[in-house]
Amino acid sequence: MKLSGEVRRKLVAAACFALAFGWVEAVVVVYLRKLIGLEGTLDALDPATQRKLFLDFAALKSAGEGGHSSPAFLRIEQTREAATIVVLLAVGWLAGNNLRRRAAYFFYSFGVWDLAYYGVLWLLLRWPPSPATVDVLFLIPFPWIASCWIPAAISVLFVAGGVWALRERGRRGRSR
Repeated sequence: MKLSGEVRRKLVAAACFALAFGWVEAVVVVYLRKLIGLEGTLDALDPATQRKLFLDFAALKSAGEGGHSSPAFLRIEQTREAATIVVLLAVGWLAGNNLRRRAAYFFYSFGVWDLAYYGVLWLLLRWPPSPATVDVLFLIPFPWIASCWIPAAISVLFVAGGVWALRERGRRGRSR
C-alpha cells in the first residue's frame, strides 16, 4: 500500500489534532465524573455506578434546576457529544477533496480520537481497569453501553480503514 506525501502529511496532522482532542475530551470526562460523583474505578454494570448513571443521570431524575442530573444538563452533554462529531467531520471535510477521502479522514480521525480518549483516561485515572470494563459510550440518542474493548476495536478498524481508503490507486482503480 502506497500513500502519497500529501496524504501522509494530512494523516499526521489529523492524528495530531485527534490526539489533542482526545486528551481534551478525556479531561472533560474527568471533570464530569467529579461533578456527578463518579470517581475512582467504575464499571457501568456495578450497581452503585448504575444508580448514579442510569437512575440519577441518564434517567433524568432532577437534582434541581441546573443540577448535574437535570434534563437540561443531559441535553447540554448531548450537545457536547454532537459537537465532537461535527468537529471530527470538519477534519474529514478539510483534509479530503472528495466524499471517499473526506469519509476516510473522518473515520481515521474518529479512531485516533477515541483511542486517545481511552488512553488518556487510563493515564489520568487508571480507568478502565480492564478492556472488559463496561462504559457508557454515547448519550445520543440514548445511552450506548458496551465493554471498553468494543469501541477500541472499532477505532482500530476506523484507523486502518481510513488509511486503506487513502492509498494510491492504479489506472483501473486498483490499489498499487
